[in-house]
Amino acid sequence: MKQKCDKIMAHGCNVFINRQLIYNFPESIFAENGIMAIEHADFEGVEQLAAVTGGEVVSTFDHPELVTLGECDLIEEIMIGEDRVIRFGGCKSGAACTIVLRGASSQMLDEAQRSLHDALCILASTLKEPRTVSGGGCCEILMAQAVDRAAEHTAGKKALAMAAFARALRQLPAIIADNGGYDSAELVTQLRAGHAQGKSTYGLDMYNGTVTDMCDLGVTESFKSKLHVLLSASEAAEMILRVDDIITCARRQREEMF
Repeated sequence: MKQKCDKIMAHGCNVFINRQLIYNFPESIFAENGIMAIEHADFEGVEQLAAVTGGEVVSTFDHPELVTLGECDLIEEIMIGEDRVIRFGGCKSGAACTIVLRGASSQMLDEAQRSLHDALCILASTLKEPRTVSGGGCCEILMAQAVDRAAEHTAGKKALAMAAFARALRQLPAIIADNGGYDSAELVTQLRAGHAQGKSTYGLDMYNGTVTDMCDLGVTESFKSKLHVLLSASEAAEMILRVDDIITCARRQREEMF
């Protein structure tokens, strides 16, 4: 045990974090040499801690020269409710933090966790694809106008399909208005008239039930999410159109039970 402790101390660390139990004897050796020993560390938490401190998780201590130690400015024990936790501050990467969720019931905590997860996913998606489009049905009207213009120069049945696609795009602002409890026919016609006048950033204001500039309201949507929605809807419609017949299986005869 003493030899193993000597190998660990040869790394030059001042904090030793172990996923399992640390017995009293090695703990006293670490304390005598000014090394903080932390036991029963969470397996997943150790991996994340190594990532933010710039260190690495090791399972053998025979080659200290090959090991990269993590760095942080402060390690302290704090109380969160009735639980004692160890906080690592000033980590090397500087881009990680811990979010503590508290609630009166498990249902509230689950809802808060889902909401936070959705928000973080949106942020991650925005960082990967920073482009955005105006919301409130604005981009759908613009796309419908572009498809209509292209359909005017297209001959044959393809033009009919393009016109149907444009009508489907215009249904999205109508759905937004219906969900807001407003007259969708009135708002969508106002929106189309505004776009016809060159007001290309106008969309539906669901707070006041009017048509206004989405840039002024700050209503935007992720370009990547909007693209995926259109692709998924188009693929689903194409798959349905490819179905030319439906074969219904005969009803299975059930035996009468006595």
